[in-house]
Amino acid sequence: MIPLNENIFLIADPFLKDINFKRSVVFICEHNDDGSFGLIQNEPTDYFLDQIIDNITFEGIPVFKGGPVGLNTIHFLHQFPTVPNCIKLAADLYWGGDIETIIEMINSGQIDLQKIKFFIGYSGWSPKQLIEEITEKTWLLSEVNTDIIFKSKPDETWKDALKFLGGEFEQLINYPIDPQLN
Repeated sequence: MIPLNENIFLIADPFLKDINFKRSVVFICEHNDDGSFGLIQNEPTDYFLDQIIDNITFEGIPVFKGGPVGLNTIHFLHQFPTVPNCIKLAADLYWGGDIETIIEMINSGQIDLQKIKFFIGYSGWSPKQLIEEITEKTWLLSEVNTDIIFKSKPDETWKDALKFLGGEFEQLINYPIDPQLN
């Protein structure tokens, strides 16, 4: 079993009924004694970045809902190690950094938009809360896969994460959301 720490995926159990996390894949950016912080990878919003940040001149950059907490905050994962103040999470994966640099890179066309993902809000757990949820089998743990973060379509992300786990987990892809409808 993969140990719980940052830089992992939480993959929702197929029968999880929590509306905030149904069939979700959450990337854990931080996990320590104070709690856990993550970003849902497969919940698009109706917003685009230029609707949220005034000085973005490039239209159509999607924004995802990172979770139900802090819906007045913007977060981003990317593959640009030169962005000042970004935090390296894994090989070729960074969190945050200087937003003004990102805005300049976007507006000047210096950024590959396939290598950055923006989020409103985040998913948060108090100390030991996430460990309890994993013990209750609410979540499957997986190593991170940047292709799932940056290349998977939102409606395929959960399935792609289960395929990445492989073996018996791939069978979960076909489970109905409500087993009573089977």
